[in-house]
Amino acid sequence: MARDLAAYLKQNGKPFNLKRPDVNGFKIDDATPAIEVVVENTEACLRYSGVCIKGVTIKESPEWLQNKLRTIGLRPINNVVDVTNLVLHGLGQPLHSFDAGKIKGNKIIVKSANEGDKFVTLDGVERTLTAHDLMICNEEEPMCIAGVFGGLESGVTDQTTDVFLECATFHPTWIRKTARRLGLNTDSSFRYERGLDPNVTIYILKYAASLIKELAGGNITGKIQDIYPHVVEPYKVHITYEKINSLIGKVIPTDTVKSILESLEMKIVHETDEALDIEVPVYRIDVQRDVDVIEDILRIYGYNNVEFDDHVKSSLSYQTPTDHSYKMQNLISEQLCGCGFNEILNNSLTRSAYYDGLFTYPVGQCVKVMNPLSADLNVMRQTLLFGGLESIEHNIKRKNGNIRFYEFGNCYQYDSSKKKEGETLAEFSEDYRLGLWLCGNHVENNWAHPDEKSSVYELKAYVENILVRLGVNLKKVIYGQLSDDIYDAGLCITTHAGKPLGTMGIVSHKIRKAMDIDAEVYYAEFSWTALMKETRNNKVIYADLSKFPAVKRDLALLIDKNVQFAEIQKIASDCERKLLKDVVLFDVYEGKNLPAGKKSYAVSFFLEDETKTLNDKQIDSIMKKIQTNLEQKLGAQLR
Repeated sequence: MARDLAAYLKQNGKPFNLKRPDVNGFKIDDATPAIEVVVENTEACLRYSGVCIKGVTIKESPEWLQNKLRTIGLRPINNVVDVTNLVLHGLGQPLHSFDAGKIKGNKIIVKSANEGDKFVTLDGVERTLTAHDLMICNEEEPMCIAGVFGGLESGVTDQTTDVFLECATFHPTWIRKTARRLGLNTDSSFRYERGLDPNVTIYILKYAASLIKELAGGNITGKIQDIYPHVVEPYKVHITYEKINSLIGKVIPTDTVKSILESLEMKIVHETDEALDIEVPVYRIDVQRDVDVIEDILRIYGYNNVEFDDHVKSSLSYQTPTDHSYKMQNLISEQLCGCGFNEILNNSLTRSAYYDGLFTYPVGQCVKVMNPLSADLNVMRQTLLFGGLESIEHNIKRKNGNIRFYEFGNCYQYDSSKKKEGETLAEFSEDYRLGLWLCGNHVENNWAHPDEKSSVYELKAYVENILVRLGVNLKKVIYGQLSDDIYDAGLCITTHAGKPLGTMGIVSHKIRKAMDIDAEVYYAEFSWTALMKETRNNKVIYADLSKFPAVKRDLALLIDKNVQFAEIQKIASDCERKLLKDVVLFDVYEGKNLPAGKKSYAVSFFLEDETKTLNDKQIDSIMKKIQTNLEQKLGAQLR
């Protein structure tokens, strides 16, 4: 913040003085060797610096230091720890202080933990380590999880007389993975995860050691230990004036550009009339591309100094499949809201335990999160079902049991059989879906209507209304029997060509019990991606109302109990595609006076010719053809 403010003041011709604490007074009081440092894992530990201060007195910090810490919401602890916190928040570099008397063998070893090692952190919790956790150890045991959390046994206490002060730079990825896996988010890990400048560790170490000596007494003993195997050089960036002016939208004088860069401590190593080669300081971890540098230039130059053009530039737009999908989503959302539905939005991350033991959505097909925040958010969802059930359970427990929910969202699956060499994402798939949930009563406490429970037939009406609104021809939609472990009773919805569009049914008792839901839940899930493909080339055709009357013929059919009405509908439609306009089931009978395993369907067939009036001969011919096909394919009999 100080550097940015100084750059701004310089560019605006205002007086400023940018300085940092002086460390020229730092000196080694006693050259006797104290603590030796060895770094075994140089990938995870970029630089490790440390120094020993012997003969300190642990006590309360002076009032000025305590006030500084309280101002930023920190609780003062003791003079040594308070100095490390002051430096952390003042200069952005985490420090750690060890009780030097507890460093066995007077040796610090920076290395990876052994798989399965146990370690007790400062909060008294025993944690299990992996080979991907970096540890600060002595010759016998680990003392600290590097960059994340200190150990219970090695920290500074009131009895401490000798302190070893650590100032190091660790690899951001190592620290982030450890912190996430252990669920530890500390001030130290927060900064290491975002990257730090390894070139300032010695300066900060001298500054902190001088402060500790001033506030706690003691002597700085032994030379500074500094392990820096691979020196990090300033980032080299090539930037052109043309790109600067193009991205900013204004021509900024070259002298101003160079002045801003120098104000930000960026060194110009080579320049031409068209471009600059610059070196960005290592502490600017976030500035390694030309666009990052341009953003910095504009920030100091001032966003408000870029004027708006008085010309409007536009281009002809066209509708993409994404635009069409979004338009249809809004259309269906309005329709569902008009029917009393509420939209829900659930997390795409869910718990893998929901999929344990399922065959329809096996846990092996879950897309797993590599570093989950918790066991409740460790996989990507394969279906929208469980998120909606969580919402239903939440509402039912708050006395809101009459529920109509819908949700649009992505679902994800992993299929190892689709894995291909050289194609990283071949085994992963993503599908955009629409889910509908019904639960409770359709009508309740109404003076004009008795209480009426919601049913799967009500859900089917909503499903068909959605299909009609999207322009799907219901005559080309087939409802088939579905047997899976999601539904106690379910239907699969497909096109005539066999392409799946979705499923619907009564959610299984086992799943409802696991979610602590007593009431029946009716659920439908569409593949929105498949629906959009089905309706992509849909054309709305307008026609005059027919001047000729429609004819209705009824058949009472004796059929097997396992035959569905959808099968009758499909056979009839296949027999007469032109004149048969609709097939309606108006009565179902099962009981006595019927043979075992049989049921009776009363079905109406509507026939219409839009060019002329149908005569009895045509009608009888069509009905005979339909009857014959039903008898041959389904074993149906006329009653």
